[in-house]
Amino acid sequence: MPQAETEADTRANRIDPALRDAGWGVVEGSSISREYTIAPGRILAGGERANALSADYVLTYKGRHMAVVEAKRAGLGHTAGVGQAKDYARRLETRFAYSTNGLGWYGIDMNTGKEGDHDLPFPTPDELWHRCFPLGNDWRERFGAVPFETGGGKWQPRYYQHNAITAVLEAIAKGDKRILLTLATGTGKTSIAFQIAWKLFQSSWNLSREPVRRPRVLFLADRNILADQAYNAFSAFPPDALVRIDPEEVRKRGGVPTNANIFFTIFQTFMTGGKDGETEFTFEGYAPDFFDFIVIDECHRGGARDESTWRAILEYFAPAVQLGLTATPKRDTNADTYKYFGEPVYTYALKEGIGDGFLTPFKVRQMASTMDTYTFSDEDEVVAGEIDPDKEYKEADFNTKLIIDEREMSRVQEFMDQIDQRQKTLVFCATQDHAARVRNFINQIKDNPDPHYCERVTADDGKLGEQHLREFQDNEKTLPTILTTSQKLSTGVDARNVRNIVLLRPIKSMIEFKQIIGRGTRTFDGKDFFTIYDFVKAYEHFNDPEWDGEPEDPADPRPPRPRPGDPDGADDPEDPEDPKEPTEKVIVKLADGKERKIRYVGATTYMFNGRPITAQEFMDHLFGDLGTLVTSEDELREIWSDPDRRNAFLQRLTEMGYDRERLADMRRLIDAPNSDIFDVLGYIRFTLAPLARLERVETAKANGMGGYEEEMREFLDYVLGSYVKDGIRELDTQRLSHFIRSRYGSMNDAKRKLGSTVEIRSAFLDIQRHLFSSVRELR
Repeated sequence: MPQAETEADTRANRIDPALRDAGWGVVEGSSISREYTIAPGRILAGGERANALSADYVLTYKGRHMAVVEAKRAGLGHTAGVGQAKDYARRLETRFAYSTNGLGWYGIDMNTGKEGDHDLPFPTPDELWHRCFPLGNDWRERFGAVPFETGGGKWQPRYYQHNAITAVLEAIAKGDKRILLTLATGTGKTSIAFQIAWKLFQSSWNLSREPVRRPRVLFLADRNILADQAYNAFSAFPPDALVRIDPEEVRKRGGVPTNANIFFTIFQTFMTGGKDGETEFTFEGYAPDFFDFIVIDECHRGGARDESTWRAILEYFAPAVQLGLTATPKRDTNADTYKYFGEPVYTYALKEGIGDGFLTPFKVRQMASTMDTYTFSDEDEVVAGEIDPDKEYKEADFNTKLIIDEREMSRVQEFMDQIDQRQKTLVFCATQDHAARVRNFINQIKDNPDPHYCERVTADDGKLGEQHLREFQDNEKTLPTILTTSQKLSTGVDARNVRNIVLLRPIKSMIEFKQIIGRGTRTFDGKDFFTIYDFVKAYEHFNDPEWDGEPEDPADPRPPRPRPGDPDGADDPEDPEDPKEPTEKVIVKLADGKERKIRYVGATTYMFNGRPITAQEFMDHLFGDLGTLVTSEDELREIWSDPDRRNAFLQRLTEMGYDRERLADMRRLIDAPNSDIFDVLGYIRFTLAPLARLERVETAKANGMGGYEEEMREFLDYVLGSYVKDGIRELDTQRLSHFIRSRYGSMNDAKRKLGSTVEIRSAFLDIQRHLFSSVRELR
């Protein structure tokens, strides 16, 4: 009987046979992915996840996701899964979505919007393929015949990576010459580039459009560290297929390497200083049509700007198909990149990556101080330079025009007191000199005695700085633990275990702000979030309505951007090197004891539903949402007294965006740091006065232990002590066995002293009711 079937029965007995009869998983090139993981879910505290997504069936043919099938048991309606099917199809970019209970089938064409009941037989792989691609394309077929290089199953493309790779290959198959991908930092752009190159290589695609030879691919970056990272990521290619173009090696050999397929270099390799300091291009002897395909990494950093000298490199190699990789959506400051490449063929945003759980969420600690500006006082001493006594020096002036070391030391002391000094941290400074001074201040007050605890990595540090960076990136090494920098580390550097980012210089653009945030978003085991310590009001970028959305197209034509050094111009905020520092700076020494009067006030900003909100806004949202979940104080107490109902309630809150970590943070806002999450909810929804956990325990012991023998009272006292120390998780049902083992060694020993399993469990639950009883009930 259909009513008695489980979903597993329906799938095995009704859905699987229908798909198999249609040829899915049988026809060569077709496959069925069952329980396909779309997203693991947003990262929460304690390694937990929220809102994981998986599709019951994903049907793939010739390397393309063709359809999603959402299954329900036969006892439910066959359209019950329509909403899920459409959502999954949208994410996976499949054209077709189906919902079925094995008895009836409902189909949706995501392109045309046409939907309705669908009779069996289910469409075959070729039928769906021809509906998607009525016009044939040999290269689409050849690309689809090449499987992903998974390293023996160690790597599988995430859904957005699959989408990005497919979109680029489709553009190449159609003959597009300029292609752009926009994906948030930390989402694996280099892996995507590798898989594209792999498919081009294995299918023997080249500019002749005839599969007569393998392609010559150039990976072009703007810094050696990025080119080296890419070279290492392409290691699955045969060794003789890869070559790193190194100018020194070229000079030694007297010529450029040509006997390879995948070439890696930096823009500067093709540039040299000419007469009067003008840039000249050598291109190291490569013909304009030598490369078939060029990947431009971090292309927003200047390679496509009309006025950039780098643009000449792209124009010289104009015959090649050029793929730009960027993490930054279109802004006025990078509009030329989009004008050159066109609109991205695929986009995956920062907030999507965090929501899906592929990127680490973050908090922002806004650090305002009593010396965010400075006006000269006669009691202070001008050590060097000429001070303007009437000027109010602002953040942009500090460390570029005005140096007050006592102020910088106070900032270093403040964030060093707040962070876990064992965690890897990046500190962004105003100039290279500022980065050196901050490095010194950190090393002067650090807890770790090692002299390499904090190092500077800037343009002037050269190969030694690159070595420090490589050691910092090595997750097996703990030193250096902190790096100071100015511009050099704002983009492209893959360091997965960064837990803190400290901003000690103004952030000049939204692009740069998102790039810097991207230094912390990469995931790592045990990394639930990272924290941005913002001393320069960079958080104001969060208030930009375009923080993570799509802006309007820029006006066209646009006036040329001022060049660095122009009278009316400003230094390029995206330059990998530091802007020219003023030749003379004012150095001020504060009056004795004045630095001790500098005070800091911190406030935390949270990401909520894809946008940043203050803690107060978070509480306001929570007040409204709690009204839909609990109607009275008594109901909340009943829920909190039952571990199973409490965990279900917390899970529902998590799905709504209120995870335990954020709720725990709210305790500081209601000035009850040692209270329970219950107190946060009770205060916000019913204005209940919060109690410290210790107060709750003392009241519960006074009112809830009278009927127990001494051994049981001691055991409950042991449990309650853990609750006071570590919070509500200690009262979860599964923790009971832990307490028994740690105190008695085995359940049998516990039963001899405490009574039956039922009696132990009953006491464990009963004491929780006393913990969360109201004061009036106790009276």
